[in-house]
Amino acid sequence: MTKPMTKSQLVATLAEEMDTDKKTANSVLDSLVEVITREVSAGGAVTLPGVGKIYCRERPERMVRNPATGQQIKKDADKAVMVTVAKALKDSVNA
Repeated sequence: MTKPMTKSQLVATLAEEMDTDKKTANSVLDSLVEVITREVSAGGAVTLPGVGKIYCRERPERMVRNPATGQQIKKDADKAVMVTVAKALKDSVNA
């Protein structure tokens, strides 16, 4: 398994693909992250065509087990960020 692409590598690749400078590519990436964060935090969802859908899901109150002691603990309801990967991306990985 290879190491994940870092932000600076992603910015450099994005700048090359967009035929622009790294400062502009970094600004685009930061803006994209900000928009996604704002939308998902508000309970909405964002679909990135060809990549997938990012959304927030509410999880109910439930019982969990402490792996160190085996004790059952009641965990309050919370929210989790979920990502559903697009079929096109899955197909390209498995091709």
